[in-house]
Amino acid sequence: MTEIREFHIAIDEADVDELLLRLARTRWTDQVPGAGNRYGDEVSAVQEMARYWAEEFDWRAVEAKLNAFPQFITEIDGTDVHFLHVKSTNPDARPLLMIHGWPGSVMEFVDVIEHLRGEFHLVIPSIPGFAFSGPTRETGWHSGRVAQAFATLMARLGYERYGVHGNDAGSIIAPEVGRVDPEHVVGVHVTQIFSFPSGDPAEMEGLTEDDYRRLGVLQDFYENLSGYSKLQQARPQNVAFGLADSPVGQLAWTMQLMGEPAVTKDFLLANVSIYWFTRTAGSSARLYYEDAHRENPPSEPTTVPMGVAIFPDDFQTIRRFAERDHHNLVHWSEFEHGGHYSGHDAPELLAGDLKVFFAKM
Repeated sequence: MTEIREFHIAIDEADVDELLLRLARTRWTDQVPGAGNRYGDEVSAVQEMARYWAEEFDWRAVEAKLNAFPQFITEIDGTDVHFLHVKSTNPDARPLLMIHGWPGSVMEFVDVIEHLRGEFHLVIPSIPGFAFSGPTRETGWHSGRVAQAFATLMARLGYERYGVHGNDAGSIIAPEVGRVDPEHVVGVHVTQIFSFPSGDPAEMEGLTEDDYRRLGVLQDFYENLSGYSKLQQARPQNVAFGLADSPVGQLAWTMQLMGEPAVTKDFLLANVSIYWFTRTAGSSARLYYEDAHRENPPSEPTTVPMGVAIFPDDFQTIRRFAERDHHNLVHWSEFEHGGHYSGHDAPELLAGDLKVFFAKM
């Protein structure tokens, strides 16, 4: 059960043909004239992306890009875990576990690999239930269990001391890896720290003008963009029916968080296609439910050394609350450009910050 098997992506041509057929037969929804994107992505924007998907996007190029890196699958805790394993030629390289988020995939880090492989042995897994690590077949796959699986993966690969990086959901899972494997994790680096006001009025005293700006960004996201999270925390199976049956449904569900101009069309559609071909819309959404319904989640602050890199077109971490929840926050960087998928749109900046942080460890 501990065997590590080589893996090669090869989606059947019949599945590609079926995708094109379904795109051609899309039954489009209506839209209120002049409403813009008030109710969500505009029909015209989704139609253009669907046209590009059918006529210009090259799935086989995505396969080739991923297959250019060594990929493997191993069974951990009753489920398959898929991962890229890119070893450095540097004998002193440090192992680095890189964890993606939702609705992303290992594609989040493909563009940063060449910037990192000189100094790190890179292990880039698909989260259980996501993409080629899915679907999961039982309940209980919350972030803590995922973290334990990844710690097992690093041990199985023979890495005794390693670093962890996470983005989006990976920024939640990465500190959990530090919790479950503190003897082996040298440090945790993330691009977001999801720490919020507790409701204690004393916490708000002395906040700076910039802190309130950041709170405003978070408030806007909560009010206008967090509907997907609420649904996936409460009834993930309901949305899964539509996403598993309709490629345009999967496309629009992803575009709400991964639309242009933040990412390229090809990056967006690579991620959408991965979810579509692996049929993991439902099992990936369950991570939100499992975290929301997790029994006895950890309540104590983390203590493994942590660093954060903050990009302007992304979640805005507030330091006071981050330090409340992470008592060993030793590295803080802010950049002038870059977004939520910094491994894609600012790979040199992300790679540089990872090198600086782990050089301290």
